[in-house]
Amino acid sequence: MSNPLDLVVRQAGEWLRGTGPLHEIVISTRVRLARNLRGFAFLSRAEAETRRDIADTVSAAVRRAPLLRDFVHIDVEQLDELDRALLVERHLISRQHAEGVGARRLAFDPTEAAAIMINEEDHLRIQVMRSGLQVEEAWRQIDAIDDAVEEHLDYEFHPQFGYLTACPTNVGTGIRVSVMLHLPALRLTNELEKVGQAARDLKLAVRGLHGEGTEALGDFFQVSNQITLGRSEVEIIDDFRTRVIPRIVEYELAARDALLRTRPHALDDKIWRAVGALRSARLMSSNEAMQYLSHVRMGLHTGRLSVVDLQTLNELFLQIQPAHLQKLHGERLSGEQRSIERAAFIRTRLSSN
Repeated sequence: MSNPLDLVVRQAGEWLRGTGPLHEIVISTRVRLARNLRGFAFLSRAEAETRRDIADTVSAAVRRAPLLRDFVHIDVEQLDELDRALLVERHLISRQHAEGVGARRLAFDPTEAAAIMINEEDHLRIQVMRSGLQVEEAWRQIDAIDDAVEEHLDYEFHPQFGYLTACPTNVGTGIRVSVMLHLPALRLTNELEKVGQAARDLKLAVRGLHGEGTEALGDFFQVSNQITLGRSEVEIIDDFRTRVIPRIVEYELAARDALLRTRPHALDDKIWRAVGALRSARLMSSNEAMQYLSHVRMGLHTGRLSVVDLQTLNELFLQIQPAHLQKLHGERLSGEQRSIERAAFIRTRLSSN
């Protein structure tokens, strides 16, 4: 049987289409729901057999839901390290899910707009990702998926506290909204603290490209809510749609405008040096590539260059990651070999534009 991940690696997912409201700055919107099954121990207390029973029960429910009939089903426990890393890079599973133990499953829509992690921290982690700022649209889709799955499952729910979860911060609605932003101008103007202050004012978390505990590679940041208890889904979503993200987008646009007005030559130098390095380098680390691609992306959206199309750029952000690169190459590569292959891959992709 062919590996479905061999096809996944060659395409960009829904969240990297480069469309949707405010897509020049807002890369993607993710809404996630944490759920647990009544009658089963939380995973921190579950024995191996219980974990497998949970995985089988949830997988069967997903397969029975007509709305989810096209979902691809993956046994994460049986994947090798490279394929698990690939799923992390595509934001289909978390690092915790990849590095966990025991029965773990994944079910996802072929467009990668929706996914269900089974036995991550909670029994289910349902997520929907959309390109650009589409919080309400993502909420409507994930609400429908949640309802479809719940028709075949009995969730752990308390009339006072709401959905019960492994982590206390998820108790209540169990919802986590996360928006990925590209903020190169705020970094170049040393104004990223504005984002941190806006997040603190609204009790939000700011993290790196792959979420909690990761760095902001290529000027990409994730902003997410930290509290779910005592607030409705609509209130949380409305905050992101009308207060949080518009404020940060306004900061980034102002920083870009300031660079264009006061430092246009320095901005052009940063952008074109990135183009030159990407077109000429023979060794390129992931961090270097992400930073250069970030500058090129800013160049595209500020009208300073048009040497590459946005779709190619978005695909490169994924395909130069370590697991993607090795899957595309067809074999495992050492660190130096990846740097050589990454530089060659980027040169080839850019030469075709």
